Amino acid sequence: MIGLDIIFSEPSTAQADEAFAAVLGPDVVLAGDETLISSLQADQLIRTMPLSMFTDTGAVAGIASVSLHEDAVLRQIPDIEDSFAAAILRAAATPIPASEQDLLVQSYGGPRTYPTVSYYQALEPEVFLPEGLFRGRIVIVGLSLQNAPSISSGGADAFATPATIHNGRLTAGAEVQATFVDNLRTGDGVAKAGSGSTALLLLSAVALASRLVWRGTNWRTWCGAAIAITFAVLGSFLVVRTTGIFMPPALPAVSLAAVVLAQSSIDYASERRSRRQITKAFSQYLSPDLVERLAKDPEQLKLGGETRELTILFCDVRGFSTIAEGLKDDPELLTQLMNRLLTPLSNVILKNGGTIDKYIGDCIMAFWNAPLPDPDHARHAVSAALEMLTAIAALNNDLRSEAQGVGPAFPELRVGIGINTGTCVVGNMGSDSRFDYSALGDAVNLAARLETASKDYGVPILLGEATATQVHDAFDVRELESTTVRGRSEISRVFALKSTFA
Repeated sequence: MIGLDIIFSEPSTAQADEAFAAVLGPDVVLAGDETLISSLQADQLIRTMPLSMFTDTGAVAGIASVSLHEDAVLRQIPDIEDSFAAAILRAAATPIPASEQDLLVQSYGGPRTYPTVSYYQALEPEVFLPEGLFRGRIVIVGLSLQNAPSISSGGADAFATPATIHNGRLTAGAEVQATFVDNLRTGDGVAKAGSGSTALLLLSAVALASRLVWRGTNWRTWCGAAIAITFAVLGSFLVVRTTGIFMPPALPAVSLAAVVLAQSSIDYASERRSRRQITKAFSQYLSPDLVERLAKDPEQLKLGGETRELTILFCDVRGFSTIAEGLKDDPELLTQLMNRLLTPLSNVILKNGGTIDKYIGDCIMAFWNAPLPDPDHARHAVSAALEMLTAIAALNNDLRSEAQGVGPAFPELRVGIGINTGTCVVGNMGSDSRFDYSALGDAVNLAARLETASKDYGVPILLGEATATQVHDAFDVRELESTTVRGRSEISRVFALKSTFA
C-alpha cells in the first residue's frame, strides 16, 4: 500500500502523465487539499484534487490537509470521511470504527520516529536497501528533509506537534500522515473528555481552591495549589495512557490558580488596609518599632478589650500650675514650655516600650504589656521613670542656660511619678464616633494615687507593692511604710527607689 503525500493536480508532459497513470492502481492513494476561504459574503470550501486521469486507473484520493490549533501546533486527527489517512486504511481493507471522530493525535515521538528511506535509495533498492523492505508495509511518499526545519526557520509541509515542545523540531507532513494512519489503525487516537466530565473537573478544581483559601492565603496555600496542579497534570497523563481519554489539565489548573491568586490579592489588600489602620490608630500611643511589630502581626491585638496584667505609670509636673499662672499673659510661651516638657518625657516612655494612654494637662499616663506583650513590663516602667528624671534635669539645664542674661529663669521643674502593677481592662474605649486605646481598673487608680502621694513622701518615684515585688532583683527598692493612700480605704504598702532619695 502506497500513499503519495504529493498533490498531482496539474498536468506534466503527456508522456510522463501516461507513464505515471499506468503504474497506479487500487493500492495507491493520492493526496488532495482542502482550503477554507472566508469572506464577508460567505465561507467557501475549495478542494484541489488529483487529475481524473490518475484516479480513473483505480487509485483513490484523500484529503491530506490538517488543522492547526490557535498556537499553530498540530493536535487534531482530521475527522473528514475522505481524509488521506482514512483513505489509506480503507484501501488496505482496515476497518475504522465509526465512533472514532474528533480525536487528538497520540504522538509516538519526534521527527524520524518512523523508518525513513531517501529518494535515491528507493531508486536503487538492490544497492541501498534490504531485500523486501517495503513488502507488506504501508509506504507514504512525501517530503522529509534530513535536516528537518525548526520552528524558527519554518518550512513547507512540516508541522509543530506536541513532541516539538521537547525537541524543538518540526515533523514532516509524510510522517504526520503516518501517525494519523497508526492512530486510526490501532485505536490510539485520544478522545476528548465530554463536556460533562470537563465541567465536573472544573467544579472540583474550584471547590479545592475554595477549600485551600478558606482560612486565608499564605505560602502553605500556594504549596497546596502547586501540588494540586501537579496532580492534575500527572492525572491527565495517566488517564490518557490508561483510557485514551484526554482530560485537559490546563482548565482546572488555571481555574485553581486564578481562585488562589484572586483570594491572595484580596487578602493582601485587606492586610495592607489593616496595617494602615493599625499604624494610624497606634502611632500616637507607641514607638514606631512597636507599631511596625503590631502591623506585621495584628493577631497580637485584641481591639474588643481584654483583661491583662499591666504596669501603669503616672507622671505629673510639680508646681506647674504656678508656672502656668505666671505665663497666663503669654500663652504661646506656655505652649512651647509644655511641648518641651512633654516631648522628652514621652520619648522616654516610647523608648522603653510603653504605651502612652493620654495627656492630662501636664500629666502623662502610660502603661506597659499592651497592646503588645512585654514579659518585663514592670522593669521597663521603672527604667522609664528613672530616665524621665534624667530628661527633666537636662531640660532644667537648658532652661537655665537660655534664661541667662535674658530675664528671670523658670522655677526648676520637678516631677512626681507613681507606678503600680495589677490586672486591668485594656482596649478601645469611648463613644461610637470617638474612642481611645486605654486601660481601666483599680491598679490604674492606685498608680494615680501613688503619683499624688510622692509629693508627701518627698521622693520623685513611688512604687506599688506588686511593682516592687517584680523589680526588686533589678533595682534597690526600699519600703517606706504601709499606709492608706488618699482616695483608698485599703492599706497599701508603698515603696521607693533608694537611688532617688534626697
